[in-house]
Amino acid sequence: MAPDWLGLHDRIVVITGAGGGIGRAMALAFAAAGARPVLLDRDQAAAVETAALLPGSPLVQRCDVADPESVAAAADATARLLGPCEVLVNNAGLLRAGPIASLTLEAWNQLLAVNLTGYFLCAKAFGRQMLARKSGAIVHVASIAGRHPQPWSGAYSVSKAGVVMLSQQLALEWGPQGVRSNVVSPGLVRTPMSEAFYRIPEVAEQRAGVVPLRRVAAPADIADAALFLASPRASYINGEDLCCDGGFGRTLMGLVPRPGFDAPAD
Repeated sequence: MAPDWLGLHDRIVVITGAGGGIGRAMALAFAAAGARPVLLDRDQAAAVETAALLPGSPLVQRCDVADPESVAAAADATARLLGPCEVLVNNAGLLRAGPIASLTLEAWNQLLAVNLTGYFLCAKAFGRQMLARKSGAIVHVASIAGRHPQPWSGAYSVSKAGVVMLSQQLALEWGPQGVRSNVVSPGLVRTPMSEAFYRIPEVAEQRAGVVPLRRVAAPADIADAALFLASPRASYINGEDLCCDGGFGRTLMGLVPRPGFDAPAD
């Protein structure tokens, strides 16, 4: 295989939420592919920790994706210091528990501000640089919760469903100008944000057991999918939602009792 099979060498790749589990895996994957990651995170110290794992001295910027001025400053600094953004990975996100019946408007707005509005703001700010060059790719990290409502999680599923439609609208409006927009929708992934679930052995076993591949994804699994969608190898893929869940979303019919159609014994 050619060393630059993906065609990402020297491409400037902006990653939001780069200090987190999936964001860090994204940075490692793109760096390994020869790209030049730009690490954005509200927690700058976490992004610096990610940078320490990468070759060279990647650009690290504190950025609150819910703040238009912060996003604009990050986009301007990237262009000034490195050049225009060529790939944007919209990844920063929040997950907070809360039933809809008692969810406050403030909590609803806070989650949407990061998980959906933040993606919109970053797409506009960095997409402007792509549109000027008539070339670029955006990969948004959504979730299978955008297809299947996740109960007791506040606005999370709503926000992720919105990300999918935002991406499709960008694909339609910006595709003619050479900018692609796609989504990766992870299923169960073991990250710092979900680690508490897996500290209980029974829960970890149950979660792996419901996935046909019998394992929970690592952040690198999601990064690999994003790597492909961002690359010229996916140059004719636009407006798609790539489900990366190990087949979990296809298990519904397997839950229905049907005597005589049992799985063979091992």
